[in-house]
Amino acid sequence: MGAELLLLLALGGIAVVANALSAFAGGGAGLVQLPALILLGLPFASALATHKLASVALGLGAAGRHWRASSLDPRLCLLVLLGGLPGVWIGASTVLALPDRIATAALGLLTLCLGLYSARRPDLGESDRDVTHNRQQQLIGVGVLFAIGVLNGSLTSGTGLFVTLWLVRWFGLSYTRAVAHTLILVGLAWNGTGALVLGFSGEIRWSWVPALVLGSLIGGYVGAHLSLEKGSRLVKRAFELLSLLMGVSLLIRSL
Repeated sequence: MGAELLLLLALGGIAVVANALSAFAGGGAGLVQLPALILLGLPFASALATHKLASVALGLGAAGRHWRASSLDPRLCLLVLLGGLPGVWIGASTVLALPDRIATAALGLLTLCLGLYSARRPDLGESDRDVTHNRQQQLIGVGVLFAIGVLNGSLTSGTGLFVTLWLVRWFGLSYTRAVAHTLILVGLAWNGTGALVLGFSGEIRWSWVPALVLGSLIGGYVGAHLSLEKGSRLVKRAFELLSLLMGVSLLIRSL
C-alpha cells in the first residue's frame, strides 16, 4: 500500500510539472510525462494511450483560465478542429505500425528546427498581426494542421509546439494567444480523439489515470495563468527553450 501511494504521488507530481510547463510554453507535456510513464514500467503503447487520456485534463485546466481571458478566435478554432482531427484519427490508428526510432529521430530534428527558427525571428509572435488569407492559403493552413494532427496521433511528444508555431507564423497570433488555442483545442479535442482511438486497444493503465488527471488539471491551470500574466515575450523564450530541449531529448531517445 505504501509503495502504491508513493507511485500515485510521483505520478501526480510529474503531471503537475509536465503540464504546467506545457501550458506556459505552448506544448511539450510529453517531453516529461511520456518518458516518465515508460521509465515507471509501462510499455510504449500503454504509456502513449495513458498519457493521451491524462492530457485531456491539461486542456480542461487551461480552458478554465484562458476562457476567462476571452483569447480564443471561433473561426480559427473551427479550422484547427477541421484540419487536425482527421489527422489525429489516422495517426492514432497507425501508431503501432511506425518504426519508433526513425519516427522519434525525425520528430526530434523537426522540433529542434522549430526552436531555432523562432529564435532567429526576434519579433515573431510578440503581438497579433492582421492576416488575411485567400481560399488557397486557408487550405494550406488546414493542410499543415492535418499533417501535424497525424504526428500528434502517432507520436504525441512535442506536436503542440508545432501547432503553436504554425498559429503564430501562418495565422498571425501572438505567442500568448497561440498557446491558448493550442492548449484547449489540442489538449481537449486532439488528445481526446487520440485517447479514444488508442483506448479501444485496451492499452490505458486506468489505475494511474486519476493521479495524472488531477496533476494535469492543476498544472494546466497554473501554466495558463503564468502565460497570461507574463506576456508573449517570455512565453516565446520558454517555447524556444523547450523546443531545443525536446529536440535533443528525442534525438537521444532515438539512438
